[in-house]
Amino acid sequence: MSQVSVDTRQLKALVQEAVAEALKQHREVVYDAVAEALEDLAMVHAIREGDRGDYVSREEIFSIIEGTA
Repeated sequence: MSQVSVDTRQLKALVQEAVAEALKQHREVVYDAVAEALEDLAMVHAIREGDRGDYVSREEIFSIIEGTA
């Protein structure tokens, strides 16, 4: 089996090229992953904001959702 010698700069360039090509070919996967991460961050923010406020009863929440409030 033969060995190939690659220096650090060549390896870095090859990895960058491979990653760039993968991102181009699978753009929708990257978009979905970023969108999911942003949604998760927004949820974390909403949960933290909710923890700082007053608690609301289950009945009050459902009356708001059902439009009876």
